[in-house]
Amino acid sequence: RRRLLFTNAHNQTIANFTYYIMMKLAVLAAMAGSAAAFAPASIGKTVTTLNAFENEIGALPPTGFWDPAGLSDGISQERFDEYRLAELKHGRVAQLAVLGYVAPETYRFGYDMVPDGSINTNDIPNGIAAIKVIPFLGWVQIIAFVGCVETYGWFTSPTGVLDLPDNILAKRQTAELQHGRLAMLAFLELIRHDSQNLTVPGFDGLDNLITGLPFLYK
Repeated sequence: RRRLLFTNAHNQTIANFTYYIMMKLAVLAAMAGSAAAFAPASIGKTVTTLNAFENEIGALPPTGFWDPAGLSDGISQERFDEYRLAELKHGRVAQLAVLGYVAPETYRFGYDMVPDGSINTNDIPNGIAAIKVIPFLGWVQIIAFVGCVETYGWFTSPTGVLDLPDNILAKRQTAELQHGRLAMLAFLELIRHDSQNLTVPGFDGLDNLITGLPFLYK
């Protein structure tokens, strides 16, 4: 069941990238993948107890299975798999969102976004401020690119599953969950800092957006 839950990862990543663009449009848009990546197998709706999930992927020391809100109390295995799928989706989106903040601080493609050359990619500010600056043709380019990527995809296994030994697969599943959890926290702080800086420019007395990574600007 765990192997099936983490199947077709890259198809889901493509769908998440589409919703990442929507997040740039709406700042904090809700993004959900369109593919059934890592879809869990059909499992009977037998109600389980908390102890049944203590050995699931992602339950790590020292906290173990951590569910302070009690969302898993009395739920079925099928519902738990749905929650885990949602966690994977949000984690992937958050990783792309963090990358979308960091990458423009280090590199720009430097091409004209419109035929008349009135605006260049180097002129687009990073973060939330870009929403008001990117022209209509710029959004058309972004959406067209995402559509092509989602249509054709990449890095998918011909068999639709990840053909890895169980111990290696478990490590990679755990790493993906941990990276996604960290990215969700990182994006929340980035969006908070960026929003506050738009409201009160220079509130932190620093010139750069990614203040936690000063080496990016050296």
